[in-house]
Amino acid sequence: MISYIEGRLLDVTGKGCVVLTPGGVGYELALPSTALMALPQKGGEVTLFTHTIVREDALDLYGFAAKDDRDLFRLLIGIDKLGPKKALAILSHFRPEHLRELVLREDADTLALVPGIGPKSAREIMWKLKDKLAGIKTGPLTASSPVDGPQGEYFDALAGMKALGYTEEEARGMMRDIFESEPDIDASSAIRAALKKIAAARA
Repeated sequence: MISYIEGRLLDVTGKGCVVLTPGGVGYELALPSTALMALPQKGGEVTLFTHTIVREDALDLYGFAAKDDRDLFRLLIGIDKLGPKKALAILSHFRPEHLRELVLREDADTLALVPGIGPKSAREIMWKLKDKLAGIKTGPLTASSPVDGPQGEYFDALAGMKALGYTEEEARGMMRDIFESEPDIDASSAIRAALKKIAAARA
């Protein structure tokens, strides 16, 4: 099985890319949009973690910018009726740490926003991922993370920052820093701390 590719970006296709290895072999890979957006200009160096799916009529290769993304892809395609295309669609919308947050708070409505994933499918995916995701390390949100303690406060603070107009990425970055430094802080205090930091940075 091909698990890693390093080479030069030969071409970008609608759903992936072609990587030319030093040995002169060009591999066509399907990529989630997050990996597509991170590709260099044509001719630039590319390194991708990969997963190979062999079928009777084809050999499909999927590429990922990080090992965590590939591990989560493998976890997703192990779910009944959730094939590679839907798994790529999910990874195009959510990074591993973000998907884990959704699973922890059982936010099936947000997962259902992914094209091809309806409300019923989203609930089934949430149910099947809940136990399995515990074994996937996803950055700051691992089993030993301070955020895993007061989960409700963390997510309440995250929602509060989003309600104030901050993006998901901005809010998560600020809340992680605050909850990692003060694991027992409540949501209101965390939001005030974040706003103070923002005001100080702008002063």
